[in-house]
Amino acid sequence: MVVDLARRQGIVELKQFTRSREAVVFTMAFPIIMILIFASIFSDEIAPGVNYTQYFITGMIATGLMTVGFQSLAIQIPIERDKGVLKRYRGTPMPKWVYFAGKVLMVAGIGVVEVALLLAVSIGFFDLEPPASAAKWFTFAWVSILGLSACTLCGIAFSSVPRNARSATAVVTPVALVLQFISGVFFVFTDLPAWMQQVAAIFPLKWMCQGLRSVFLPDSFATVEPAGSWELGKVALILGAWCVLGLAICVRSFTWQNKYSR
Repeated sequence: MVVDLARRQGIVELKQFTRSREAVVFTMAFPIIMILIFASIFSDEIAPGVNYTQYFITGMIATGLMTVGFQSLAIQIPIERDKGVLKRYRGTPMPKWVYFAGKVLMVAGIGVVEVALLLAVSIGFFDLEPPASAAKWFTFAWVSILGLSACTLCGIAFSSVPRNARSATAVVTPVALVLQFISGVFFVFTDLPAWMQQVAAIFPLKWMCQGLRSVFLPDSFATVEPAGSWELGKVALILGAWCVLGLAICVRSFTWQNKYSR
């Protein structure tokens, strides 16, 4: 019964998402468009055996996960709150957790499709080498799952920040863009100013990018990282910490109706 409730809500959320063409294009197509543009323009070698395209693609995979988990939920939930959808959910006998379970299942489903599309484009058109061993596939899996979980919880938590549905996109999108620029998506991370690296190291995206670089880039590139290694233990620790922090903020701050309209 419990599993069936979550499954049904997940299906409802997925249907609602796919019916919004703007959301589908922005969430699913944006990272692919960015790969096609940047990878077609920049092809210089940034380290022995590593070109810019390889580096950028790993960052865009992480960005795709952030877009699906953080950005989409932080915009979608305020819209539903303003429309009274959350208030109606709260007034039904349905347990509150089912709503969140539906969001999680939606994000998981879209995240799998997004990563599959990004890998297909990158491997098919830009010669990205897939993970070369079972260990790298395992790293790819846990970095993606932990990163997506952290972004999902942070997206739900951040959904309480916009004052209303109209301001949601204007509030959330700049945050996501700034994180991309300072986290080593568009530029080699160690080329950024030291203070920018320190700020980026607070947030999940930097660690998601670093974890994914360990999967798709040669081991020799680890020496280019700030610590001279992939720091996978630290990647897991910080992403896990953000999952806990995001959950704690969700519990304390989530509201079912617009607190500014009371």
